[in-house]
Amino acid sequence: MPDIDFLRTVFDDTDRCSYLPEQMARMPLRVPTESLSPEQFDLLLAAGYRRSGWYFYRTACPNCSACEPLRIEASQFKATRSQRRTKKLGDRDLRTQFAAPTIDARRLELFNRHRSERRLSQEESGVDGSQYAAFLTNSHTEVLELSLWHQEQLIAVSITDVGAVSLSAVYCYFDPDFSQYSLGTYAILQQVEMTKAIGYRWLYLGLYVPANQHLKYKSNFGPNERFVAQQWARRD
Repeated sequence: MPDIDFLRTVFDDTDRCSYLPEQMARMPLRVPTESLSPEQFDLLLAAGYRRSGWYFYRTACPNCSACEPLRIEASQFKATRSQRRTKKLGDRDLRTQFAAPTIDARRLELFNRHRSERRLSQEESGVDGSQYAAFLTNSHTEVLELSLWHQEQLIAVSITDVGAVSLSAVYCYFDPDFSQYSLGTYAILQQVEMTKAIGYRWLYLGLYVPANQHLKYKSNFGPNERFVAQQWARRD
């Protein structure tokens, strides 16, 4: 694994884990010391890093190693029967758009409702535009927004980072009233297609945590590779 010598640590402390509340988490926040190239961004992904706004992090927890970064080699991906049904239904009824990120009232409403109804946040007031940007769209690399539309209604958004040969799914949120479309799954299937269409190799899906109900679904996309003990291992 190549050395990462272009990051500096700006915060390093422990806190209650947001994925497994019975655990203490340590995720040092780091920022680049220089402008990032797409190739350097790929190196960070390959070293297990994730992005939150301007910051990069990877787990360094004192007593737990449950979090496993997960990626798909797009050319090797094989959809399950259920995923093929989801793709067929979404292709029939939904429109997919890739564009630069937008921050507006509908996206903020969807984002806050998604986090509230899925109990992903303790914030009663929800986030505003500047907080949304600080989490999702402020970035040292190119960012795309995958949006899903039912007729002319926006129903899902997936923020996607762009490297030299990699796409990284940063965060997906959607309208729970359209759960029949399995929007989280459909968004990933569309990102797989996008990865292949532009000739990229990898789609990174973030952290896989088997005991977390919101993250364990990622293992359904395969074959995949998981970053364990500082190396990637294939799981069929």
